[in-house]
Amino acid sequence: MIEFRDVSVRYPRRDVPALSGISLTAARGALTAVVGPNGSGKSTLVRALVGRVPLAGGSVIVNGHPVADADRRSLATRVAVLVQREETAFPLRVREYVALGRYPHLGLFRAPSRVDHLAVEEALARTGTTHFIDRAITELSGGEWQRVRLARAVAQGADAIVLDEPTTFLDVGHEMGVFELLSRLAREGHAVLLVSHQLNLVARFADHIVLLHHGQVAARGAPDDVMRGPVLERVYEWPLVVTRDPAVGAPALVPLRAPSRD
Repeated sequence: MIEFRDVSVRYPRRDVPALSGISLTAARGALTAVVGPNGSGKSTLVRALVGRVPLAGGSVIVNGHPVADADRRSLATRVAVLVQREETAFPLRVREYVALGRYPHLGLFRAPSRVDHLAVEEALARTGTTHFIDRAITELSGGEWQRVRLARAVAQGADAIVLDEPTTFLDVGHEMGVFELLSRLAREGHAVLLVSHQLNLVARFADHIVLLHHGQVAARGAPDDVMRGPVLERVYEWPLVVTRDPAVGAPALVPLRAPSRD
């Protein structure tokens, strides 16, 4: 389980905090989604979890232990994190890159075991990336690279998985595949915390949604509690209506054309 307890973050030379007193829980067996417009603080939550930004207040807890007190490798065995941006230093093969997810379990001197190899193979299969395991990661398209990064996170075998915009660059089919996989991981008992702009897919798959606005929680709850026209219109500052997804009955956002100025 992942908990953010009254977390505040302030970047240097910024007039207002990026996060102000945020509290949320990503429970085991559930898919928790954090949504909101650009600049609302979604990615800052992930940076706070991995220690890339200092906390001005509050704490982040994983499985009952404060992240600030955790050994980095020990933390990586409990939570896998897929950040939004990642630069590759070496042209590894896909199989080698995905196998990096097993490093927290190995350390410097233990060779990969059969369990580690099986974890890599399963992660490749579950993300649909097996067929290009021998390609260099520098040869992948943006969508292929995103799926391989997800495979590495799955191979890590952590109880919790945190993902910042994991469907960037993906087409409709692969985007749906990622959400289906995250939903299965949650049903298998993982705590899944997802940052996404895809409100309609989030409404289909998430058990709990946290809507951020200017670094604060604007709404939280089940999809029906958060996906409300007046709330979303205020937060996104755009005219819209909320209807029903004809396939599954989940709430669905429909943005409207801007009013004519004629």
